[in-house]
Amino acid sequence: DDVLEQYQRWFKFILVDEYQDTNVAQYLWLRLLAGAHKNICCVGDDDQSIYGWRGAEVGNILRFEKDFPGAKVVRLEQNYRSTPHILAAASGVISGNAGRLGKELWTDLNSGDRVRLIGHWDGEEEARWIGEEVEAMLRGTRGNAPFGLEDMAILVRASHQMRAFEDRFLTIGLPYRVIGGPRFYERMEIRDAMAYFRVVLSPEDDLAFERIVNTPKRGLGDKAQQKIQNVARENGVSLVDGARIALADKALGGKGAAELRVLIDGIDRWGRMAGDQAITHMELAEIILDESGYTTMWQNDKTPEAAGRLENLKELVKALEQFENLQGFLEHVSLVMDNDSQEGEEKVSIMTLHAAKGLEFPVVFLPGWEDGLFPSQRSMDESGLKGLEEERRLAYVGITRAERICTISFAGNRRVFGQWQSSMPSRFIDELPDDHVEVLTPPGLYGGGYGAAAAPSALHEAAANADGYNSPGWRRMQERAGQRGLSQAKEARHMTIDATAVPAYDLGVRVFHQKFGYGAVIGTEGDKLEIAFDKAGVKKVVAKFVTAADDVPF
Repeated sequence: DDVLEQYQRWFKFILVDEYQDTNVAQYLWLRLLAGAHKNICCVGDDDQSIYGWRGAEVGNILRFEKDFPGAKVVRLEQNYRSTPHILAAASGVISGNAGRLGKELWTDLNSGDRVRLIGHWDGEEEARWIGEEVEAMLRGTRGNAPFGLEDMAILVRASHQMRAFEDRFLTIGLPYRVIGGPRFYERMEIRDAMAYFRVVLSPEDDLAFERIVNTPKRGLGDKAQQKIQNVARENGVSLVDGARIALADKALGGKGAAELRVLIDGIDRWGRMAGDQAITHMELAEIILDESGYTTMWQNDKTPEAAGRLENLKELVKALEQFENLQGFLEHVSLVMDNDSQEGEEKVSIMTLHAAKGLEFPVVFLPGWEDGLFPSQRSMDESGLKGLEEERRLAYVGITRAERICTISFAGNRRVFGQWQSSMPSRFIDELPDDHVEVLTPPGLYGGGYGAAAAPSALHEAAANADGYNSPGWRRMQERAGQRGLSQAKEARHMTIDATAVPAYDLGVRVFHQKFGYGAVIGTEGDKLEIAFDKAGVKKVVAKFVTAADDVPF
């Protein structure tokens, strides 16, 4: 009691900011501290409590009036950032949460554009569309004045979603920055995985071997590694061969030697698999990560980051599907890592919704609004209704980051380990007020109506009648969408080039490729084309993977 009284004398007036983010210990301490004089002022927004996963308790702010009877509540409801359409959309979503303190946001800004909603066939298509929309906004589009790259942000629910955007922006030469963490290919687990791939394809890559030799822990500490390096240097060979010699000469003993033998045998076995036509490079990547013990290491890790690292490894395997083999992928990543743009130039920002709290941008893109991704299935599984309500608050935070233009998008399909998986649009989309949303989604593109099993609404009808993309290109795309099989990856695996085929495109014809963008045909070899792409340079691709430029509906 004496200690408490001393602190109460020291702190006679207490002001707490971001009260919705306080945890239980902070809450109990504040109640004790303010218990004598009751001079306490707490500022916060219960609708922006998004840190429950690290101990924040939204109930603290909801109980404030009960904890301090007679307290005066001041609602700051005028918003100086966003347009009425954006505020109304955010309010419509957050109203689905029960037990809120409640507020009616308003602004005297002009109404502006309605929140835009668009569905895509898959995540790669979503990234491509957003990239082109960013470029269009640089020039000025849809009646709006031009925006700069610094004015635009892409806010994702999970960090693994960034990979598609980073790859796409590299392809089209769009400068970007990742806020709140490293870029996808700079993350520790991705660098580790790629080091394994490099050692398998190039056993003489000593830097890669050094990175993985004791990851996961194999009892090969600094002394053992120094021994391997000495043997390699004395024999003028790579570290992998040095390890073989050290094992043969019994220069290493104990657990470390046994584990090293398993690793070296694994590298040899995986190397042979790389030349096996019956195994795709995606399957090989999974085998390497599983048999090396790397995936298991993160599955057994109890830190909060472990689940996210496993998601990133899944996304890495998914990224391989865009390439013919592991070597092509590693060359692509080298290009990504070497593509650091100048510090002074403008860049579009990519970050998670959590990292965006407190920030604002004139133009905001909110991709990946699908049930299971957003709201997060893990959050709902672990915390039930409480988790769902926090996800809804996260949606509210995301929408209200936008000052002028907010675009929400979802994909009807995601590829997971080589197989298509259909996804339902987020239940939060059904909570958007019809009057404040402009539907850009072409009918039939994603194979069904959107909304998590909700009854048809005006938004559904708008999607069915959307004419924003009512073009011959869209119609052709929809027809093809229904013909896409689920085994494209396997078909491509055994694909051969038909040298006798009649060229599908004449020299000089403009074409479009899903990954490399627009370009002109400069050479033909059977059904294979040599194309000078505007942004990606000269590439050789199979004709079936390109479309005549005037067939593209964008």
